[in-house]
Amino acid sequence: MTDSFITYLICALVIAVPLLFYIQSLKKKEARAREAAKKWNLDSTGPRAQHPHIDTAKCIGCGTCTEVCPEGDVLAVFGGKAVIVNGHKCIGHSLCAEACPVGAITMVLAHPSMSADMPFLTPEYETSVRNLFIVGELGGLALIKNAVNQGRQCVDTIAQRLKATGSGKSAPGVYDVLIVGAGPGGISASLRAIENQLDYVTVEQDEIGGTVAKYPRQKLVLTSPVEFPLYGKFKKTELSKENLLTFWHTVLRRADFKARTGEKVEDIKQDADGIFTVVTSKNRYRAHAVVLAIGKSGTPRKLGVKGEELPKVMYRLIEAEAYTNKRILVVGGGDSAVEAAMGLAHQTGNQVTLSYRKEAFGRIKERNAQRMRECMRAGKVRVLFNSMPVEFKPESVVLDVHGQVQEIPNDYVWIFAGGTPPNEFLQKIGVQLGMRDLTQEASNEAKQASLSRQQLAEAAALSAPAN
Repeated sequence: MTDSFITYLICALVIAVPLLFYIQSLKKKEARAREAAKKWNLDSTGPRAQHPHIDTAKCIGCGTCTEVCPEGDVLAVFGGKAVIVNGHKCIGHSLCAEACPVGAITMVLAHPSMSADMPFLTPEYETSVRNLFIVGELGGLALIKNAVNQGRQCVDTIAQRLKATGSGKSAPGVYDVLIVGAGPGGISASLRAIENQLDYVTVEQDEIGGTVAKYPRQKLVLTSPVEFPLYGKFKKTELSKENLLTFWHTVLRRADFKARTGEKVEDIKQDADGIFTVVTSKNRYRAHAVVLAIGKSGTPRKLGVKGEELPKVMYRLIEAEAYTNKRILVVGGGDSAVEAAMGLAHQTGNQVTLSYRKEAFGRIKERNAQRMRECMRAGKVRVLFNSMPVEFKPESVVLDVHGQVQEIPNDYVWIFAGGTPPNEFLQKIGVQLGMRDLTQEASNEAKQASLSRQQLAEAAALSAPAN
């Protein structure tokens, strides 16, 4: 009897101890999720662009999606179902959708009320103008990987349409497709056009690489494998700006890629036969289809602060190594501002201050948030939350910090306040903005957001201590 009791006791302990640890880990995860939910409730705007949509009928609450997301607490599990807790932090990795064992997650764009300044796009990335496509960040999806995939896919759509209608190469002097921009999306679209044996032309107002070429040195730009046309699966999971540009140039030389740089597109018009006339600063082209891969940043947004015209005030940082032993102010709270501040702080003798108008960083990548916390603890970067510039002077800057005016010595200022999207140009050429219909998918998204909040509130109530 005693032996049996000891055996049962040992078995119970073997089962109970791991179960206890498991329950404790679940409680910790829910506590972290509740903390994330508090931040989400403060940021009531919700997802700004792409984000995961969860089919609660399929979701089994395994939590795999919460573990693979590089941005941290975008998703959490409550009541046995995955819910969105920080949709605005999603930048479209899509790893949650890929990892879900039951296919309960798909990536969707923001609710129409959140995309008033975004172009209307079909699932094929086509605008309201027939055969005019938009790929990359301008269409609402961040990440180089997404731009590459979209460029490839929309050219496939164009090739299929040309084949179906027999219109390809039927009109002399008319390209099958004209691609605007030679960044990630434009390069991918161009290479796919070569693969599909389309008669194409690519124009770029700056240099090959687009916005990527203007990133700071050694910036990490690619964080997951992607398939490049004329190359295949590119399996590296981390790639710097320099390495990506080198890879592109290698593939482009092999493909005999030709882009016409230094040409800014000024106008696009479509005639009654559906053929586009594209006017650039140097030429005039005709094409059956047009792919816009021009990015979203446009012209850097200025603050309108006195002294902003001083030569020491800049809006783009290429080489942090060129600045040493300087007193520097970085303005902004996004990834670009944080990365610039950290890059400058690691140069010899620099004193770096970062000014951000909000009380905390709420929209930066998780890895940047961790690195910035380390820089702040080490005293490399001084961060002034709830602050904004009042005036820039030749040897100082004046800041409003928590309602108090401070003047600090300064040699250089970098402002990262985003860019002005090319919305006027899009409207000029006939592209509709913010005109998405409230489809069933959008309705489902609104219901899911409401459900997420309800689940979070119920979980918080259940876990709160009794009075």
